[in-house]
Amino acid sequence: MGGRRLAGHVIELGASVHMPRIGCGPAGGEWPLVEPLVAGRLAGRGIPVTVYDHGEGA
Repeated sequence: MGGRRLAGHVIELGASVHMPRIGCGPAGGEWPLVEPLVAGRLAGRGIPVTVYDHGEGA
């Protein structure tokens, strides 16, 4: 599910998003590149977002 679709569902439900640093770690992404996408597509629309660190190097 893309960020825009997710945002629409979250807004419709009046919910918030709780997630790990998606796309990072074993996936090979870097949080400084992923974070602006999360901020723009979710937090930028007023959706509360909580990001958790899990595993080694957190």
